Amino acid sequence: MRRVVLIGATGVFGRRLARHLSRMDGLDLVLTSRSAGKAQTLAQELTAEASVPVSGTGLDRDKDLVAALAVLQPWLVIDASGPFQQQGYEVPTAALLLGSHIVDLADARGYLAGYGPQLEEIARQRGLVALAGASSTPALSAAAVRELSEGWQRLDTIEIAITPGGRSEVGPAVIAAVLSYAGKPVPVWREGELQTTSGWETGEVIDMPSLGPRRVAPVETVDAETLGPDFAVRSRVSFAAGLEAGIEQWGLARLAWIRRRGWVADLAPLVPFLVKARRITRLWTSDRGGMRVAISGIDGKGRPRRAYWSLLAENDDGPQVPTLAAAAAVRALLADEIAPGARSAAEVLDLAAIEAEMAPYAISTSQDERAVGPALFEIVLGAQAFAMLPAAIRAFHANEAEPVWQGRAEVTRGNGAAIDLFCRLFGLPTAGVGLPVTVSVARGDSFDEGCEIWTRNFAGQRFRSRLSVDSNGELREAFGPFSFTLAAEANREGLALPIAAWRVFGLRLPRFLMPSAEARETVDADGRFRFDVKLSLPFFGLLAHYRGWLKPREPSDGPG
Repeated sequence: MRRVVLIGATGVFGRRLARHLSRMDGLDLVLTSRSAGKAQTLAQELTAEASVPVSGTGLDRDKDLVAALAVLQPWLVIDASGPFQQQGYEVPTAALLLGSHIVDLADARGYLAGYGPQLEEIARQRGLVALAGASSTPALSAAAVRELSEGWQRLDTIEIAITPGGRSEVGPAVIAAVLSYAGKPVPVWREGELQTTSGWETGEVIDMPSLGPRRVAPVETVDAETLGPDFAVRSRVSFAAGLEAGIEQWGLARLAWIRRRGWVADLAPLVPFLVKARRITRLWTSDRGGMRVAISGIDGKGRPRRAYWSLLAENDDGPQVPTLAAAAAVRALLADEIAPGARSAAEVLDLAAIEAEMAPYAISTSQDERAVGPALFEIVLGAQAFAMLPAAIRAFHANEAEPVWQGRAEVTRGNGAAIDLFCRLFGLPTAGVGLPVTVSVARGDSFDEGCEIWTRNFAGQRFRSRLSVDSNGELREAFGPFSFTLAAEANREGLALPIAAWRVFGLRLPRFLMPSAEARETVDADGRFRFDVKLSLPFFGLLAHYRGWLKPREPSDGPG
């Protein structure tokens, strides 16, 4: 028997992991909690159905930790206590000094970043294994990406989303972890490099397999920092999460907004109140949650592809998912399959091993890979007209095109308060000369695989639009609730995109109020893609005029 000491066994995830491990042959399971009574009660509950010895004892990680662990003589320590955002490395250090392997469920970015450098030497000296991040992120998310992208030539985007069932139990530690970075900068791999965005503040609606539309927002994980460079992702890595209860998602976004503006520094005092509030908000939610990993790029045969891995958890088994990577790590350690050293669990666990731990639960997974169809502009213009375009323009719009282009631009703005208001409404950039510009094109989303999402970045000012083909076969570009039908016209000189009609919330608006657009794509003497977009409003005149050049961003290129 190998003795496993589980710290935090009476927490939301700890209880689930304890039950799972109690059925894993070859273990002597010791459950710990700050309250010895709670640990012993849980041990008694599990003993009736356990296949291994289970006992409970008190352990306070902040008091005489080394001495308390020494008495227990563990072969393996598992830390499920959390939140790890404010924790140091006292637990793994103590375990290693006592000759024990250590595994934790940490997903905190800072904690994971320092884990290997802090503990590698001591782990190798003692021939022990120290694994962090044995949870939904980064272990499960990274394993899914590796599985989906095996053999691919190029990876353009990785999009990861988790949407737990709203009825699932959530403890104070989880809420404290969420609030710790709400409204603070969190990492995102964007435009082919590491950048930041505001945690939980901005969001979008995605289609979660078997769950339908769910709103998600950026969260803090280490995935953007590791998956971007590890997989040489050309454009974007995002990790988002969503709460099923709309009032919870909206409230968290508002708290993030308030904190980012400096109106409140610490949201931790709200934790007890939010725990109580969930007793009400969860009443209108379900016990079904999910996870989705979507990638796009060029596969091993040089074809543009999209691939998906999705997970559906039912019957309130969603909170089991963050424990499965830890369970897979225990099984691998029992089989002596992990080499000594300290590192992220994402480096040593594969998808099959984690999925094998799902068998006892109402948790299912699926994979799907799809070919990318003709390019959006090839559909709109027709294959013959598209082929007639200059090479640089075809290269920008092709379905295998590089997803990020960079260059320089000049921006002119109209005058007046009304013009300034309209520019703010659409997110148009301020005036400037020689501005660095980056245009990222994401091809396809969870609702329409044929659409394109364009993100234009003028010296840090970004605005997005969504291009798609409507039911009449016409090109439509949407900026939030506003959408414009574009009468695309191609010739050997380039492409023109005048506005033919416009709508707001799907309702057609009068033509006499319609903005005008002189938008052209051409090629300059150096063979570079050039854009020239002049937007004007009836009665007000010039709105904005931006023009410049672009070229594909190579992986070695720095910021634009």
